[in-house]
Amino acid sequence: MYEDSWYSFVPEVQQHKRGASQNLGRRRAESLLQQPNETANGADAPQPLEDLFEDPFESNSPPEPTLARRAKSYSDFYDIVKAQLHKDGAQKKRKKTRRNKRREICGIEALDVPETDPAALTPEQPLLDLYKDELLQASQQKYQLYHDQLAMTERHLDALLDDTDSALKLLASLSESFDAVEEQTTSFKSQCDDLITEQTRLEKLADEVGTDLHYYAYLDNVTRRLNAPGAGRLVDDDAFGEVLENLDSCIAFMMKNSSYRDAEQYLARYQSLMTKALHLLEVGFESRLEKVSAEISPKIAATQSESARHALAYGRFEELISESYCLLPNIRKVVLNAYDQAGNARLGPNFDVYSNTVNSIFQAYLNARDRFLRTTIQHDFDTFKSEVKAGSIESAARNLIKQCFERAYGEETLFTKIFSVEPQYNSDAHSVYAVLKSNTRPAVNPVNIVPLATNLQSALQSAPLQTICNVVGWATNEYLLLEYDEEETGFVRHCRELAARLLTEHLWAFTDRAFEAEIDKSIVRATVGPEALTIGPVTNGVASSNAYPPIRRALELLVMFDQCMPKERSQRTTSPIPPLLHASLSSLRLATSRIRAARNGTDPDLFAIKNLLILKNELVSLEIVPSSSSQPAVAAAAATPEGMQHFSQIWDSTLSISSSVQAGLGFLAGLGSYIPRPFSHSPATSKNGLGEGGGEEKNPAEQLDDLLRQSIYAFTSRWGGLIHDAKTRKTGAKTLAKVERELEDVLDRAFAGQHEVVGKLKEAVWGAAEAVGREGREEGRRKGSKGGR
Repeated sequence: MYEDSWYSFVPEVQQHKRGASQNLGRRRAESLLQQPNETANGADAPQPLEDLFEDPFESNSPPEPTLARRAKSYSDFYDIVKAQLHKDGAQKKRKKTRRNKRREICGIEALDVPETDPAALTPEQPLLDLYKDELLQASQQKYQLYHDQLAMTERHLDALLDDTDSALKLLASLSESFDAVEEQTTSFKSQCDDLITEQTRLEKLADEVGTDLHYYAYLDNVTRRLNAPGAGRLVDDDAFGEVLENLDSCIAFMMKNSSYRDAEQYLARYQSLMTKALHLLEVGFESRLEKVSAEISPKIAATQSESARHALAYGRFEELISESYCLLPNIRKVVLNAYDQAGNARLGPNFDVYSNTVNSIFQAYLNARDRFLRTTIQHDFDTFKSEVKAGSIESAARNLIKQCFERAYGEETLFTKIFSVEPQYNSDAHSVYAVLKSNTRPAVNPVNIVPLATNLQSALQSAPLQTICNVVGWATNEYLLLEYDEEETGFVRHCRELAARLLTEHLWAFTDRAFEAEIDKSIVRATVGPEALTIGPVTNGVASSNAYPPIRRALELLVMFDQCMPKERSQRTTSPIPPLLHASLSSLRLATSRIRAARNGTDPDLFAIKNLLILKNELVSLEIVPSSSSQPAVAAAAATPEGMQHFSQIWDSTLSISSSVQAGLGFLAGLGSYIPRPFSHSPATSKNGLGEGGGEEKNPAEQLDDLLRQSIYAFTSRWGGLIHDAKTRKTGAKTLAKVERELEDVLDRAFAGQHEVVGKLKEAVWGAAEAVGREGREEGRRKGSKGGR
């Protein structure tokens, strides 16, 4: 950027300045920019101004570094620092003294002006003219330096402008060249992009073709492997799982790309190879089971120890079946291709092929287990039958249920270990549960409880109803009703599931049939003599002691059903409760008709009230229907265990009085039906509970309420009329005292000890008597008003 002449600028001045610098000593060096003086006499040249002098001692640079003495310890560090600071201060003081002394010397030299020779001056020539040029030069020397600097700067700026113009011209030419190159390379770039895109497409197409060819080329390989001699040994090798996976992938590919060339032919061949591979696996598993059976079966038949049989059938069997290298892992892969670990079906393109093989494997396994356990299970059933014949049906049934549940749990555990699938309850027909349940062999497998239910029902068929209820109630309380602090283990959960299935599928229906047979025998077809059509005295304070015999039997059946069944099932329409109530009401209706016809001195309405209250009180007490005041009922039951402890609730909340009855019994106006309508009336009748033809069919609960309301109304109305006649001293009427005494005797005989019932009925009778008098007075006023008109 700078010219060479700049570095060789005024060499004479440079030499002069070097001489001056030698003479001045420590004074400031003259600037290289100063132009040479034109005077010839260098000795007379003016000296530089004093303010340009630079004191070398005045410097802002840091002091010279010195090496401080190293502290021996932390306590000596303070002394070293203090000494160093004192030393630095002394040096600074010496520099200042030297600088002041130098200034004094310079000032003295500056004042040492040489004296002018008077003889040298001429009077004609002024002193100013003599030194005019020198003075002018000395006064303009400082500004001349600035002028030269500005001139030099201007030259440099001009040079920079020239260089910048040339650089801009060069850049413009480069930009034009780049634009030309870009125009030429755009088409080339587009061609390259097209080539790269085509290359990518061809690579992808080649990969796809290679992948598709793999599905075609695998056919020869797998065909040779599955048709080779000794191919059955492949099922015990780890490569068999890979073969199944590849076959599955090939079948899925051919089904997905059915439009490919020869896809249908390859699909058929792959499916046949899949079937053959799975058949080899099935044959291998069956041969393994035969080997295990050949070793274990003789030992089981030879031993008489139950523990030895259990150890051989479970422990030794699992050990021998698991000795193969990869047979069980390959079987698990096939099973999990058809089902998940919970036993649910995995519906897919190859589900039918897998499921057929898996079902065959399961069937072979169950047959083998049946051979192992047949002797043990038959021994358990024979022992049960012998105990039943001995008369201990309940204990024999409990032992058999426990043994079968334990064996079923052992079978489920072993099945899960071998096949990695747990046969949980599932209503799907394709699930593992449905496959195992279809097995009809007598062995108790994890889901098959038919043999257990069959033996229990055959033993309980001829047993009393109470025995059946005891067995069913024990199973319900033992397995279905868990304690809150009881931990639910796998065995407990398994037993609860089996018990629920045993009860819901077999024993509950069997118990219902037994109850229906007992209802038909002891209530519907019961033979009742004339002595049962009277209200006898209450014995031992038991309210039901003088009840009608069919009603008393109905109470016993209600208690037995409540003890063996959950509360929820008692309220279902499929339970025996509705038929029982219907049969009881029908029997009671026939009994009241016979009493009216025989006129044996028994009040038919009171007879109906007595038996209906007892029946309804038992329904409320057993909570067969929801109770609106369970706590008061419990307290009343504790106070009067043999009485009608729920009578107040029935009287105040269960009777819905018709409008005609409300007119005479105003205090009963708010009563409503207690028993809801969970029961659907059986289609055995189309008449209401009163024995009269009715167009609307009613359920047994409504029949009971209707019959109870009608009986109370008839009884209270009739006795209310007798009391009203006695009070009005009607001709031929009995005295009031006699009527009250007869009412007291009748109520005490029917409800001895039930003071609340007697009191409520008396209150109703007096209310009816007041209603009769009120109606007579109103009738008299109506007749009087008509006569006056």
